[in-house]
Amino acid sequence: MQHWFTYPNINPIAIKIGPLAIHWYGLSYLAGFILVFLWLNRPAGRRRLGLTTEEIQDFLVYALVGVLVGGRLFFVVADIVTKHTLNDYLSNPINIIAVWNGGMGFFGGLIGVMLAIWFFLRKHPNLTFNRLADEVVMMLPVALMLTRLVNFINDELPGNICDPDRPWCMKFPNYYGYRYPSQIFEAILDVLVLPVLLLVYRRRPPDGVVAWTWFTCYGITRTIAEIWREPDLSLGPLTAAQLLSIPMVLLGIYLVWRAFQGGKVSRVTDGAPDDA
Repeated sequence: MQHWFTYPNINPIAIKIGPLAIHWYGLSYLAGFILVFLWLNRPAGRRRLGLTTEEIQDFLVYALVGVLVGGRLFFVVADIVTKHTLNDYLSNPINIIAVWNGGMGFFGGLIGVMLAIWFFLRKHPNLTFNRLADEVVMMLPVALMLTRLVNFINDELPGNICDPDRPWCMKFPNYYGYRYPSQIFEAILDVLVLPVLLLVYRRRPPDGVVAWTWFTCYGITRTIAEIWREPDLSLGPLTAAQLLSIPMVLLGIYLVWRAFQGGKVSRVTDGAPDDA
């Protein structure tokens, strides 16, 4: 059987200057934050949010802390539960914060960002959660796609065992047998949400509709992606991620409905800054 793809064996280190090593993993997060900043900081974004460039940069610091702390803590807890590695962390506590070695949990990062928005809004009482979240989520499909591509480069989060007669399956260096390139599948699913968000955004819906549409779509795409991804933990026919993603779909649909019921549209904030 001739397979379509061969694992490319890309070096996880993108740039190395002496002892300094910059990994693709870190660059994918950096790219994601840059994309979010560029979207928020465009003139229409600043006018809608009523924020200056400096205030947007301030928010991204909150978001960065939320992603790193939430994502890492979720990963550590999941690692302890699924792989029983508590003694490893207790014997070497630095591993708890060793994000430079990879290992971030999406759901924890999401909770961290939501908390970051809440804390940031305490300094900006005229700004609402839904309005800020609508703008923040617009570039998340691209950011998530980049992260999944780096998971592929790092040979992590492998797919399920695949029938070797299927030409789209491939061998990964650190795993036995032919497997689905689930990281690539998930990257494609993530970025397919972008045109959906752009379509919804351009229709100028009530505040929160865009954010909760993304929330719903991610729950759907992650539930689908788990079909091909090797789970760390399963409960019955569902993986742990599906047990978290399916409620996201239901909650997201409800919150989209609530946003439409609220009917508040704030595309432009009067008197908002328009600095460069």
